[in-house]
Amino acid sequence: MKSNPSTVKRILILTGDIYEDLELWYPKLRLIEAGIHVVVAGPESETVYQGKNGYPCKSDAAICDMESADFDGIILPGGFMPDKLRRDPKVLSLIQDFDRENKLIAAVCHGGWMAISAGVYKNVKTTGSPGIKDDLVNAGAIWEDSPVVVDRHFVSSRKPDDLPDFCKGILQVLQLS
Repeated sequence: MKSNPSTVKRILILTGDIYEDLELWYPKLRLIEAGIHVVVAGPESETVYQGKNGYPCKSDAAICDMESADFDGIILPGGFMPDKLRRDPKVLSLIQDFDRENKLIAAVCHGGWMAISAGVYKNVKTTGSPGIKDDLVNAGAIWEDSPVVVDRHFVSSRKPDDLPDFCKGILQVLQLS
């Protein structure tokens, strides 16, 4: 079944060195399977980034060239990568734009650090790695220890084991489930 190109959803996934392999690849492949166009952006375009467990991911584009207007949502994988990307003003402004436009912001594990630094989690029900629970609470989020939390256009999960529920939450927000 072919999709009408004007109705195909587009999702941006962020990558960088030491991303959590499963937290990027599982959603990417699941969304492609659902007929969604996925763009992976890193600090540099056409660059191979190594995952925390050694799996490579080549970026399709550079984060600096991305605009929220071109996408229906953004996915923030975990790993050690979020600690570096959350210092990039373009990453923060992108996340803020997705929030202002009420578009999907999906974070798993430590990916929530980027949303925290962007200041978009105030009064948002969320979860994440137990290691960032205090950071989430201090940012004004309402913590819940669940495999997935969906609050309006926000989807969050704790760890790789939660990825099936995380992807169901993403598809729910994109109104594809």
